Amino acid sequence: MAAEILAARYRAIWISDIHLGTKGCNAAFLLEFLRTTECDTLYLVGDIIDGWRLKRGWYWPQDHNDVVQKLLRKARKGTRVIYVPGNHDEFARGYLGNSFGAVEVVDEAIHMTPDGRKLLTTHGDQFDGVVCYARWLAVLGDHAYTAALVVNHRFNQVRRRLGYPYWSLSAYLKHKVKNAVKFIGEYEGAVMDAARQRGMDGVVCGHIHHAELRDVDGFLYANCGDWVESCTALVEHHDGRMEILYWTDMVANGLSMAEAASCAS
Repeated sequence: MAAEILAARYRAIWISDIHLGTKGCNAAFLLEFLRTTECDTLYLVGDIIDGWRLKRGWYWPQDHNDVVQKLLRKARKGTRVIYVPGNHDEFARGYLGNSFGAVEVVDEAIHMTPDGRKLLTTHGDQFDGVVCYARWLAVLGDHAYTAALVVNHRFNQVRRRLGYPYWSLSAYLKHKVKNAVKFIGEYEGAVMDAARQRGMDGVVCGHIHHAELRDVDGFLYANCGDWVESCTALVEHHDGRMEILYWTDMVANGLSMAEAASCAS
């Protein structure tokens, strides 16, 4: 289908938390998204490869390799690809300032909007107290999260057999848990406060697998989500408008990227 439709073009795209190397990664969805979009700048906002999980056992199917090759191909063909490592791919932080296959590896990036606003782009794990001060607890939580994703995968296998579209059980449960909602709010506040103190007009982050786009007293907060649960991306149109795209919803509605872009115009 992707070869038959015109790719949607954006000024910038942000994607994060792909977690290549895990069974929870929705690489097939991401490949279709990458095949049907083009942009001037593509930001990879951390946890692209899950080094934590790969240390425990190797898992690397062909479609995960295809995602890497697609990203490298975009960089070779003129898209500026900026990679901001996260905590799960922290190994890449040892290569800050280098470029690999035309992919720039940086600790953070500042994106300039068409109207001159400065948006800090960071993975955001440094604002997560559990990751910073209790790594053992973060790893323990990662094991529990992995188990939830296994259940989620099997749950969606049954849904597909019954003709229903993808639906994230783990995301639903997370938003229903009071402590998770409290954590998300505290995280968002910490990220915004840090960016404001540096004179930024907004911040784009990932890490918590919770896509969000909103204006807070003139300050832009954006989280580009993930490709494990919600399958989302943040995009900037050429006129500066920002939007979160929900790929699984678009698939369920039979809407192509080009059609989505025209609807948003």
